[in-house]
Amino acid sequence: MTSGEVRRKFLEFFEKRGHKIVPSSSLVPENDSSVLFTTAGMQQFKPYYLGEKSPYGNKVVSIQKCLRTSDIDEVGDDSHLTFFEMLGNFSFNSYGKQEAITYAHEFITKELGLAIDYVSIFKGDPSTNSEQAIPCDEESYDIWKKIDPSLEIKEFGKEDNFWGPTGNEGPCGPTTEIYVNGVEIWNLVFNEYFREPSGRLTPLKIKGVDTGMGFERLTVAAQNKRHIFETDLFANIISKIKIGDEKVKRIVADHLRTSCFLISDGITPANTDHGYILRRLLRRVIRHKINNPDEILETIVSQYVKIYKNLDLVKIKQIINEEKTKFEKTLGLGLKQFEKGIDTFTLFTTYGFPIELTREIAKEKGIEVDIKDFEEKMKEHREISRAGMEEKFKGGLAGHSEMEIKYHTATHLLHQALREILGDHVVQKGSNITPKRLRFDFSHSDKMTDEEKQKVENLVNQKIKEKLSVSVEEMRMEEAKKRGALGVFEEKYGDRVKVYSIGDFSKEICGGPHVKNTSELGKFKIQKEEAIAAGVRRARAVLE
Repeated sequence: MTSGEVRRKFLEFFEKRGHKIVPSSSLVPENDSSVLFTTAGMQQFKPYYLGEKSPYGNKVVSIQKCLRTSDIDEVGDDSHLTFFEMLGNFSFNSYGKQEAITYAHEFITKELGLAIDYVSIFKGDPSTNSEQAIPCDEESYDIWKKIDPSLEIKEFGKEDNFWGPTGNEGPCGPTTEIYVNGVEIWNLVFNEYFREPSGRLTPLKIKGVDTGMGFERLTVAAQNKRHIFETDLFANIISKIKIGDEKVKRIVADHLRTSCFLISDGITPANTDHGYILRRLLRRVIRHKINNPDEILETIVSQYVKIYKNLDLVKIKQIINEEKTKFEKTLGLGLKQFEKGIDTFTLFTTYGFPIELTREIAKEKGIEVDIKDFEEKMKEHREISRAGMEEKFKGGLAGHSEMEIKYHTATHLLHQALREILGDHVVQKGSNITPKRLRFDFSHSDKMTDEEKQKVENLVNQKIKEKLSVSVEEMRMEEAKKRGALGVFEEKYGDRVKVYSIGDFSKEICGGPHVKNTSELGKFKIQKEEAIAAGVRRARAVLE
């Protein structure tokens, strides 16, 4: 069974059972600062477990792009990856444990014809001085026994069978897990609690089902392979990597695959945040001097582009080759510095060596690295940088570039222009801003006509030409609503909010920062408008 068949079977199985197929969200979470990357399928649906109405209905299914940075150093063995896909079905107060477990059993045993070794359930957790008592999940135990009386059921504690939340707060609950060939392949989470930042658990008003099944792991079982790199998800990519060391082949395959998806979701190499992870992955690959990177990239993109249409091979090659050129210029100099005596801070700031790469090289040479010294110098470096940025922005949101601030302001103009051209039903559903473009998701059921796009574009540019001043007032939430300010994701705001007004045209609750006058923005251009889900559209635009 090919990986494509597994993918199709999963989506069709749940679609036939009333689930709406929802496209994967970006690897960069929108409006969720609790995590750096999307690490689970449920992240884009988190608001619907907390009371916000789902535009997709109360039963959905997705295959979500995910990235976990904790396993980077483990990549090269039989099972660890940085980028992976997660299959999941989700219920927002539609069905519970009975249906979720029945669906999972039927899909694994009947659709895929796999034998379940055993399942696990949450055995409960006693109270401690810092944690509340959580009862045993006896309901899941009883359901499994009714489905298959001969099935082995193991009981595990909180570390193994209690999931969540993503970040330090959010929905969470007990889990039941399915094991095939000794490997856990499907985790069924029953969101029954909300975890507060303090660690306190409160019962959720809306009970939810949130399942996650690693696509790569499932493909191993479906194809009866020994490990993920033997499956058709990796075999063709691996065959293009002309290096003798098998571990290095796997690292290159994983890191370049991950880089393709990061770049296509708007990330560029940098020394901080998302860009640092991309740089770390690429420089680890570049160090191995692959002689045919373009061929490998072409193989990766051709394998996935029909599923993820935003994979842009030209852009991917350009950014990776630029990073390769940049790093190769300093690699030799950095290695000489390394041989003279390790100064990890200088290697990082002057030669662009991620600390993990320095540690990797040091390990190969049997040299100890002073990590404590590096961390102390980096802390001092960040404090100096932060102070400089705070002075630059004078109270604004430190860390935003000049172009990001312009794009942030432009989203306000775009939001209001969409409402005026398409109607007041338009509300923001998400946004993502980089120094090179803005991406804006909004509620609207129909594809925009060329005339509508032109009208929106013209209206935004008209407001830019009018040189409207941008002002901000701080007030209570109730007052902001009375004044007609648009509010997005209001549950994240406090009692007092900032309201940014752009002339008499736009008024929104927002944390800032923004330009002082629309004349600073330049010419606004919509590049693309597309559907990303039922009733939700996405616009991409640039300032020229």
